[in-house]
Amino acid sequence: MTTQKKEPIELDCIGMRCPRPIIEIAKLARKEPGSLLHVKANDLAFESDVNAWVDNCGASIVHLEKEGDVVRVQIQLAEKTP
Repeated sequence: MTTQKKEPIELDCIGMRCPRPIIEIAKLARKEPGSLLHVKANDLAFESDVNAWVDNCGASIVHLEKEGDVVRVQIQLAEKTP
């Protein structure tokens, strides 16, 4: 049996303010466990918020970069949410 790899999920949180980007990530984590998320956000607190969220949820940051005021992050979601 072959496991089909899912395409990454794109999540655009530009213009959303804290805590909304993390709420949207958490919703997807419940709906799509084990998925890879590509998230972009421009909230000032997003980088520290997303680091704290992955530490608490068993997810991991695959890649994070900043371009101006936009933070782009790839998150590997945990297979199960706590």
